[in-house]
Amino acid sequence: MNARGSEVSSPTADSGSPPGSRVLAARDLRLLTACGVFTVGAGVLATVGAGPLLPFAVSAVALALLATLVGRAVDALGDRLGAGATGVVQSALGNLPELFVCIFALRAGLYDVVRAAIVGSVLSNVLLVLGLAFVAGGLKHGRQKFSTERSRTLALMLVLAVFALAVPTLTDALHTPAAGHEGALSVVTAVVLLVLFGVSLPAAVAKDGQEPEKRVRHATAQAANVEQWPLALAIGLLAAAGVSAAFVSEWFVAALTPAMDAVHISPTFAGLVIVAIAGNAVENVVGIQLALRNQADYALSVILQSPLQVALVVAPVLVLAAPLVGATFTLVLSPLLLAALLISALVTFIVVFDGESTWFEGTTLIGLYVLLAAGFWWG
Repeated sequence: MNARGSEVSSPTADSGSPPGSRVLAARDLRLLTACGVFTVGAGVLATVGAGPLLPFAVSAVALALLATLVGRAVDALGDRLGAGATGVVQSALGNLPELFVCIFALRAGLYDVVRAAIVGSVLSNVLLVLGLAFVAGGLKHGRQKFSTERSRTLALMLVLAVFALAVPTLTDALHTPAAGHEGALSVVTAVVLLVLFGVSLPAAVAKDGQEPEKRVRHATAQAANVEQWPLALAIGLLAAAGVSAAFVSEWFVAALTPAMDAVHISPTFAGLVIVAIAGNAVENVVGIQLALRNQADYALSVILQSPLQVALVVAPVLVLAAPLVGATFTLVLSPLLLAALLISALVTFIVVFDGESTWFEGTTLIGLYVLLAAGFWWG
């Protein structure tokens, strides 16, 4: 055992073996154990049945744990992939559980849940999680400052992506000549957003842009207090988490409708709040941890990258993948969903524009999230 008593080392760890020979820290073992227990439990409950709520609750916890494991595994790959590439991969794979849930929900015909989950991912990150980070950091450290250039860039990209997502809805609501062709317009929008994401990749992984991302990744690892994993272990656990997330997502969706009926919540509220929060566990936890450590720049980057990936990648992929599962999915949102999406993006840009945050700003963001979520309780 090496100097840190909480670590589990291989027998040769003290004999000059390379860092990769270390096995797992104690918290990693706890995470893996929890993932295994809740994933197996979700599968058993999905098979035998245990009322409307228990299978749903267990599968939701399993999804959140698997999302955390994905984030941990991607971070362990950071030194091999490069810092810029790691930031892109971490953001993309961090949304993997939610993507699986939405695909299975499309197959089950739960279109309202999927549309609400897309909007809810944006709302939960830019209002709830960012608000909690501001409150936590503000109460502990007072007024916090962050890079205005980086924060404005992320917020502006989010605003532009949200405006692009709004185009199919507006053509339908305003009865333009494109009304009636929302399916084709959604496909065009999806392709444009994916192309924009592809165009942004070279800048994200370029050497000039690696240092800020490297600091974000290192700060994330520091907040989680983790050790480097061997390459084979990181890849293996990442693959296992992805496969497990696919199974758990199917069980989660199967338990979703009985749970909604049991507690009398609408599909829209379930997607907006429950699915979105369960699918963004990595950003929810890490962003707040970074704010508590007075690393406001890093917290902002982690929190805002996730909704940006949802708008640029997850929503377009769902549009294009829907026919593969026998569904037809468009980006036409209800008026309130569209309003909530636009409000959240614009508020985010306004809040980060001055390059500083306070606990009171965080409180107002949380309050706005609660009000918007409450507006969807009945549907």
